[in-house]
Amino acid sequence: MDNFTSNQSFIPGTSANLKVNVELTISAKNLLDKDILSKSDPICVIFYQPNRKDWVEFSRTEVIHNSLNPEFATKFIIEYRFEEVQKLKFQLYDIDGNSLCLDDHELLGEVECTLGQIISSSDFTFPLHSESDRNTGQLVILSEEIGNVKEEVELLFRGEDFKKSGFLSKPDPFLAIYKENSTQSQLVYRSSHIDDTCKPQWPVFTLPMRVLMWNNEPDCKLLIQCWNYNQNGSHKLIGEVRATTQEILKGPQTFSLTNKDKVNGKLILEKSTVNKTYSFLDFVNNSGTQLNCTFAIDFTASNGVPTSSTSLHFISSVPTFYEQALQSVGYVIQDYDSDKQFPVLGFGAKIPPHGQVSHEFFVNLSPNPFCAGVEGVIQAYRRCLPAIQLFGPTNFAPVINHVAQFAASHTNGDNYFILLILTDGEMTDMAQTKQAIIAASRLPMSIIIVGVGDAGFNSMNELDSDNGLLSHNQQIAVRDIVQFVPFSNFLNNPHKSLADLANALLAEIPNQLVSYMKSNNIKPKNG
Repeated sequence: MDNFTSNQSFIPGTSANLKVNVELTISAKNLLDKDILSKSDPICVIFYQPNRKDWVEFSRTEVIHNSLNPEFATKFIIEYRFEEVQKLKFQLYDIDGNSLCLDDHELLGEVECTLGQIISSSDFTFPLHSESDRNTGQLVILSEEIGNVKEEVELLFRGEDFKKSGFLSKPDPFLAIYKENSTQSQLVYRSSHIDDTCKPQWPVFTLPMRVLMWNNEPDCKLLIQCWNYNQNGSHKLIGEVRATTQEILKGPQTFSLTNKDKVNGKLILEKSTVNKTYSFLDFVNNSGTQLNCTFAIDFTASNGVPTSSTSLHFISSVPTFYEQALQSVGYVIQDYDSDKQFPVLGFGAKIPPHGQVSHEFFVNLSPNPFCAGVEGVIQAYRRCLPAIQLFGPTNFAPVINHVAQFAASHTNGDNYFILLILTDGEMTDMAQTKQAIIAASRLPMSIIIVGVGDAGFNSMNELDSDNGLLSHNQQIAVRDIVQFVPFSNFLNNPHKSLADLANALLAEIPNQLVSYMKSNNIKPKNG
């Protein structure tokens, strides 16, 4: 990055720190091959040091299957502060299975550096290191300043006249879009592949306008490639075309795909639409959207008898794990809730006066489920335990449907609903829970699940569908609304705090809120 622009006001006689947002693009070369019958499946995880001591996870890329030279489409956006030494750590793992815990996967290598080192180089390349191998490949990081461009481009491509990939087989084509300058080429988008077709129709996709620019200049060179997908990672180029940002923005047109001066089909741009974008703050701060948080607590017998010191619900001078999770999230959420009144639900217990099993009862055991502030939530939780009998099973669908009823009556953007479920084990109504989540994905609603205790929580990872939208019986969620975090990740790690737990739990809420507003064409009132 050659220089920075500043959008801060010029006020003579004062001081101002340089703060700009930079976008990092990650790739790697010559990674170790850890798989026997295939190549490694790398993912890149970035960490930062908020207190100059402890490493905290910032974000992750997508997984690239069967590749020792991955190019990641996921971008990292970080605020650069010139006056600070901002340490970063990049770790690459070979992903095996669906576990979200990094300890379950093999570390390929890592790099520690500063953000200043990255942005001072136009092409930051650094050797990866691991305990067993001194040099395990190279990490390449490209950085670019992000300007105040609040637009996005909606694009729709299809192909025609692709040649067969074999005597009987058709290609499985996917698109890759790069932006280029005289020294660099940067991946900005990669599509899914379409199986067995010479006339692919790719789904519509949206890109921020800034990714189609270099250093905020309104035009840049683009390379659009079409590849024939191969499961083993050895994709073959069908053809490519070079264009500019402004040419793409002109709208529908047809390009010839060439490979070694030979035309191998047509790439047809059917749609190119520029739309204004809005942020989480545009809705919450400028438009007054209220966040409404409901807590749901697991009172099943698997938590242990509450009077026993081994129980997850044992009340003492030390807050239970449930209380710690309630506090960490509640204190953040209440700043966005004007009346700070929280409904608290319980499930999986026998309740008074007749001892019937309930999966949707008010924890304060009154007709009004609302509790005043986080302190009121904790008080209701403690008073409830002696009055109920822990039982079972563990059903999520009733509390999800409960909150969804309220979200369904507030769909104009004035309110957004968050359901925090705290549970000690696997659910017993998986099918019903999936159906409830898929239905709720159309509503202004997000679901956060905290896994308390030592259970495996394998089904939770399925609900937290980061690798694809949740589906069940041919029904597919409109958007991803579930975030799962195991409490043990923070409990057993001395370098992580409850603030880190809250950050992990709430990290996806802003994007989920914006995605709801966008899908329903809701704009900020003051936008």
